Amino acid sequence: MSLSSLLLPKYLKFDKTQPFIFITSLIAFLGIAIGVMVLCVAMAIMNGISKELQEKIFIMNAPLNIKTLGKNAIPQDLLYRLQIEFPHLNFSPYLQSYAMIKTEYGIFPTVIFGIDSVLEGQVNPILQSTLEGKEIDSFSLVMGEDFYTSYGIQKAQKVVLFFTDLSPSALSFSPTMKRFEVKGFFHSGIRAYDRGYSYTSLESLAKIKGIQPNLYDGIHINSSNPMKDYKDLSSFLAQNFKNRFFVEGWWHQNGNLFSAMELEKRALFIVLLLIILMASLNIISSLLMVVMNRRKEIALLLSMGASKAEIKKAFFGIGMTLGVGGIILGFGLGFGVMEFLAHFPIISLPADVYGTTKLPLDFSWIDGVMIAIGSLIIVCLSSFYPAHKASQVNLLEVLRNE
Repeated sequence: MSLSSLLLPKYLKFDKTQPFIFITSLIAFLGIAIGVMVLCVAMAIMNGISKELQEKIFIMNAPLNIKTLGKNAIPQDLLYRLQIEFPHLNFSPYLQSYAMIKTEYGIFPTVIFGIDSVLEGQVNPILQSTLEGKEIDSFSLVMGEDFYTSYGIQKAQKVVLFFTDLSPSALSFSPTMKRFEVKGFFHSGIRAYDRGYSYTSLESLAKIKGIQPNLYDGIHINSSNPMKDYKDLSSFLAQNFKNRFFVEGWWHQNGNLFSAMELEKRALFIVLLLIILMASLNIISSLLMVVMNRRKEIALLLSMGASKAEIKKAFFGIGMTLGVGGIILGFGLGFGVMEFLAHFPIISLPADVYGTTKLPLDFSWIDGVMIAIGSLIIVCLSSFYPAHKASQVNLLEVLRNE
């Protein structure tokens, strides 16, 4: 049996003559466990919020978009070629314009999209559930729910839209006006979309913009792997259309937001790792107290033939036992807390701010590995110094004086 296995239970058990050493070791053990637990839960919450926000963005904005450079329009032939070349993707052409809605309560802005109801339904699940398999009629509108709750617009009501496209009159240019009938309202969970987006048919918006019905402003693309498909689509457009069109990913539109969240997550990881660092100081103090209290025993072991390396290994093993045990307990407590929060939503969030009332949790195995590695490094460094001091006990001085 090795020296480490002999000393480990002896020096970790409760000693009535020196209870403070045991209490300090217990505090170090529990401190590391609590630090790892808090770190696991915090990373799961950050991942969950980021994932939830990304899903909310994808609800009303496709992961990928094909757009044009300058005033060029996307021809229908490009849509057909994309559907043939990339059969695993869903494509939905659209026209886009800006308008002001006139109601008895005032004038309100909106972004209006002309879409193919069937193709857009494959990209936008919210709109698909709102339409319930029906198509948007000519000069009909499907609007965000906030137009109903805040602006008082009713279903089947006729509203007048003033478009930013100007049409010539006898003396000057005037905004294009058209009356639309409201067919329904969608609810996305994000107020910016619910109070700003409206949908009509492709044919309706093409007539208002004065363009041919087989030309589009852009194409929404639904992809399960946007990063890979972005490269393939960009290469295809560059080879066949000489950069007349380009692909825009969701990260181009919202990159700053997710970069800020990633930076916040890293900063939170470092700050919470300091909790483990503070707890590991108790390992240093408790092991140093053990070394000071067991100087005579260490000297006797050295006189009986134990090497300094064996003494160092034994005390290093004691520190690692406390640290690794705390890390394992911390992961167990962290998963337990996450399961509890998932089944018992004691924390509720405002839906109009976060888009959900339930605290989102998504623990990543990469975060788990990073937490384990960071904690182990701290524990190893905390255990090394007391173990080194134990191996440096002066044999002759201790035996002579003590």
